[in-house]
Amino acid sequence: MFVMKLLLFFLILVIDVSLLGAQVSFGEPEKINAHWFFSKEDLQEASLKDFDDAHWHRVDLPHDWSIEEPYSPTLASATGYLPGGIGWYRKHINIPEHKKGQKVYVYFEGIYRNGSVFINGHFVGMRPNGYISYMYDITPWIDFGEENVIAVKVDHSKFIDSRWYTGSGIYRDVYLIYANPVHIAQWGVYYHTQMKNRNRAVVEVETRVHNTTLQEKNLTVKQDIFDKEGRLVASTSSTIKAVPGDSNLVRQKLRLVKPQLWSLENPYLYDLKTSILDDAQPIDQTTTRLGIRTLGFDPDKGFSLNGENLKVKGVCLHHDAGTLGSAVPKEVWKRRLITLKSLGVNAIRTSHNPQAPVLYDLCDELGFLVLNEAFDEWEFPKKKWVEGWNVGTPAFQGAYEFFEEWGEIDLRDMVLRDRNHPSVFMWSIGNEVDYPNDPYSHPILDKEGIQQQHTKGYQPNQPSAERLGGIAKRLAAVVREFDASRPVTAALAGAVMSNETEYPGALDVVGYNYTERRYAQDHKTYPDRIFYGSENGHSYKAWKAVTDNEYIFGQFLWTGINYLGEAGRWPSRGSNSGLLDMAGFIKPRGFYRKSLWSDDPMIYVGAYPISKGRRSLIDAPKVWNFQEGDSVRVIAYTNCGSAQLYLNGELIGSEKSRNEETGVIIWDVVYHPGILEARGINEQRLVALDRIETSGRPFAIEAHRWNDNSAVKAGDVVQIEIRIVDEKGRYVFLSDNEVTCMVHGPAKLLGLEASNTSDMGNYNDNKQRVYQGRMIAYIKTEGKGNVELSFSSPWLKKEIVTFEVE
Repeated sequence: MFVMKLLLFFLILVIDVSLLGAQVSFGEPEKINAHWFFSKEDLQEASLKDFDDAHWHRVDLPHDWSIEEPYSPTLASATGYLPGGIGWYRKHINIPEHKKGQKVYVYFEGIYRNGSVFINGHFVGMRPNGYISYMYDITPWIDFGEENVIAVKVDHSKFIDSRWYTGSGIYRDVYLIYANPVHIAQWGVYYHTQMKNRNRAVVEVETRVHNTTLQEKNLTVKQDIFDKEGRLVASTSSTIKAVPGDSNLVRQKLRLVKPQLWSLENPYLYDLKTSILDDAQPIDQTTTRLGIRTLGFDPDKGFSLNGENLKVKGVCLHHDAGTLGSAVPKEVWKRRLITLKSLGVNAIRTSHNPQAPVLYDLCDELGFLVLNEAFDEWEFPKKKWVEGWNVGTPAFQGAYEFFEEWGEIDLRDMVLRDRNHPSVFMWSIGNEVDYPNDPYSHPILDKEGIQQQHTKGYQPNQPSAERLGGIAKRLAAVVREFDASRPVTAALAGAVMSNETEYPGALDVVGYNYTERRYAQDHKTYPDRIFYGSENGHSYKAWKAVTDNEYIFGQFLWTGINYLGEAGRWPSRGSNSGLLDMAGFIKPRGFYRKSLWSDDPMIYVGAYPISKGRRSLIDAPKVWNFQEGDSVRVIAYTNCGSAQLYLNGELIGSEKSRNEETGVIIWDVVYHPGILEARGINEQRLVALDRIETSGRPFAIEAHRWNDNSAVKAGDVVQIEIRIVDEKGRYVFLSDNEVTCMVHGPAKLLGLEASNTSDMGNYNDNKQRVYQGRMIAYIKTEGKGNVELSFSSPWLKKEIVTFEVE
């Protein structure tokens, strides 16, 4: 049992002083994303400094080459019918002569996968895991005062290695770091605290100093905490003898009076500046964002944040963004997260791997909890579907190939990298590694009524499920060694089978995937077990299992956003299970979820013809264009006490409240064109309103910049929301016009995404058909000046969007 009550943990995000290197905790980091050379030829001589790469493609990082390739029905549905392969990257960079005597490092936030790194032809190292961040000391091979070449071979030839789309290449940021030979270690600052009372806390800071010289150093380590207004609120310093090597650890304490707590509503962040001084002269420093909050986990009361019970309203997220692939800019994640928060979402599960650092940064800033997950498979592979979803002969490629050698190292590095984010509140060591007979089996599977989906009962030739306990204990020990302030969890697919093993007992908190029917039974059988829904469907019943049981502290929906991969039969790019589509627009089921998760009065109305048969009640589209006299089902999602329905200003049907079986309100009506309006009523007062209006033919393109009041700087990604309207400006949901985007000025088009998962066409040009009357354009700015975007389509009135780049 893992119970934390009234404990305060100070958590930080390690960043450099200029806030450039969000994951580099020392020295002088600089992004080196621009002007790389790229080729998909497998040329081993490409590692050499003098290799001629002039004919290669010029690319900027982050870069995902798979998304640039055409979709093909000959490829795997698991990864969205897109290829992998082998690619090479080369970066020419001048290292100034005056940097001689300093250490030089290169830091990769993520390479998918098998990234082999060379400097001037010398092999530096290889990391197989495509989701892990890592750094190399390249000082011994640097030619100071000359041009140097960093070369990276990326081997994703076994591209059916995941059940979803991964992307290929250097798809996250890369940094070059100059540092004093004596400097803070990477990820070398860590916090935990003791809470004295509600108004006073003691912050315990651990700082690891890396002394690469051959001499012992007498150093001063100074810590300063600043509030959001930049005022110094705590300070301390200590002297240490730093022996050569990487084992110099100093522990310090700072006292804060009346600390501001980090919460979902007010994600308050302090800055902590760590400085290393040699003979009173600063030789290294880093600035860390710091959030203060308490975590509580109880087998009967569930979860509490800052002493207040909280239901976790979570979503699972993969790491792609449709046409952008896995190279997703921070601005895109920000828009998506803000949209999810508007629906009442308060937690993110990184399914099923560590994600890019910018995601955690944003969760810190915006106020989300993060369930940080490490693995989708351990020592054995899972099925990866090649021909279609759950059909055909599966492939068995995957991360299991390097788990024994790298698993504990990868887990360690995930914890070290992310342990200082206030948003992270649990560590998951695995997802569905216990899926019955895929691959583990157990005699319990021969019993009837075990309430778990599986195939063919006990399979004695399959690996024994008893192996799970030992692996889980090993992994949990790694997490606890480097961060004991958060619980270890995992997402169980086969709780019935796993309960016969030591696996759940190795965890602090146990996640159940799609097994709500076992909650009451297992709470009674295992009264000290803390558990929750780690992966759940969108049904009202699944959410009621959380609200009706105090001991279940939340759920994580599959999924928050539509994603590439896990596709069905061709044509299908990916999954439509999200609250948002691939373009980041709210789907009807997103508004349904808002009616369950948001406290602000809201109502949504959608409709579909009854003649088309049974339809999902949570996916009613916002359309009011049918045939006169059709029988139409009107559905409302609301958190109001009751709702009324009006057609052209006249009340139709009866006032209704939410159905307690489905969570929705239904009226079956006869269609007449005009304005359909749903009104949310609380205590006989109108508090929310939504409407659909019969639209005419497509007439014009409307486009506007998301967050259009913000300044635009060179290098930003601007998001343009586009929709089709009729002559009266009414949204035309049924339109599918092809829109062409032209860019004039210092910017380029990254992609157009309409979120039609069955559209397998060209996503690399400047043309795209809207889907359900809308799409989004991603524009990357490249310099200062005025940018003009033109959106046009045959027979439609064009739209011009302009903005200035500072």
